[in-house]
Amino acid sequence: MIRFRQGFYADVRIEERFSTSVRYMNGALEESKSSTVKKAFIRVFDGTMWYYASTYKLDDIQSELEALYKNATPNLKIYEHPIVKNFQVHTKKLSNFEGECVKDVPMSEKHKLLTDRFEALKSEYVKMTVAKYVDRYSVYEFISSKGADIKYDFQLCGAIYGIALGNGENTFDNSLQRSGYKFSQLGVTDEEVKGMVDESVNYLLNAKPVEAGVYPVILAPIVAGVFAHESFGHKSEADFMIGDETMRREWVLGKKVGTDILSIYDSGLDFGSGYVPYDDEGNKAGKVYLIKDGVLTGRLHSATTAADLCEEATGNARAISCDFEPIVRMTTTVIDGGDKTKEELFAGIKHGYFIKDLKHGSGMSTFTIAPSLAYEIVDGKIGDPVKIAVITGNVFETLNLIDGLSDKVEIFSFVSGGCGKMEQYPLNVGFGGPYVSISRMNVS
Repeated sequence: MIRFRQGFYADVRIEERFSTSVRYMNGALEESKSSTVKKAFIRVFDGTMWYYASTYKLDDIQSELEALYKNATPNLKIYEHPIVKNFQVHTKKLSNFEGECVKDVPMSEKHKLLTDRFEALKSEYVKMTVAKYVDRYSVYEFISSKGADIKYDFQLCGAIYGIALGNGENTFDNSLQRSGYKFSQLGVTDEEVKGMVDESVNYLLNAKPVEAGVYPVILAPIVAGVFAHESFGHKSEADFMIGDETMRREWVLGKKVGTDILSIYDSGLDFGSGYVPYDDEGNKAGKVYLIKDGVLTGRLHSATTAADLCEEATGNARAISCDFEPIVRMTTTVIDGGDKTKEELFAGIKHGYFIKDLKHGSGMSTFTIAPSLAYEIVDGKIGDPVKIAVITGNVFETLNLIDGLSDKVEIFSFVSGGCGKMEQYPLNVGFGGPYVSISRMNVS
């Protein structure tokens, strides 16, 4: 049992993480391993400074805590401090994956998930194949001197089937990923894999360079989700505003920042790679609308940023592991759906481009998305494949140029990559949205 001293705020975060990694290249096994790591992150606040420690030796938590107390200064009014007031007190035990834990899936089944698809990956143009399986099961505990006592589990697993194609000097890479929070969700058929290979071959052989210009564009849900995450989600992380008066004036709540049909939210409550029922400060996650009907309505907070801006904590203080302190991060960032079908969105475009998938995206004031799969739109129909290096635009201008949203939303989880901020990468996040029509975008 952890003993806390009076005159300080303190909390202890513990994670036990089980993970598996399997990798085949060109059908040959390169990696097959599972591991379990348990670690604690301890912190003390005296109203002036934070003091941190991290340890693999869980029997040493109390001694580490005592060492931090020795460096701090007692403060009998610590619980009146605005930051400390923002720490919620929850006592909750959540167990979501009993009976379906990836720890209990035999390694042979994890291998079979990959090896059963080897034949479907083959083509005369496929020069290299990579098949990967990744999973993670974590049990989190959080205890604070205010009385918080939380325990919950998190699980994510996925398979990735990647190919590198070549035809002379022309090359193209593509992959199919299936992720979920249960192993039973990962089934991929030969037909799905072959469809990915056939589309990739068609793109390799027939894609033509785009003529640079300004065009109407439709973003597929996965691209729309990355757009929301990169172009606007990071701007909503409130620590960017601390000490920046210009940013505070530009990001005043109630400001019109997008078209009337646009709403974007962040939520840690949905199962998937962004699932965070309680953040790493013990605060309960929720569904926070960042934009509602084109108006800036919220931002993401830790207890510290909420105190600084006199707003409510949102449960968005997160760390990638117990090696790091929590900072303000997204969970699952999603563009709300609209009132049009996918077909209606395409029907409204005489000539433009459809961005089906992407390599990566980035942005703050100006965003950039590098497409991997893109197609011409002609007279409302998807046409030939095209090579597009980037699509770019000013964030606020683009948010106001969204002129159509499909009525169905797709939310994605990922076991590879993640979100990076400061030195903390990769953090598991999710994102998604509908098909998004943008009336004008720079395409090159």
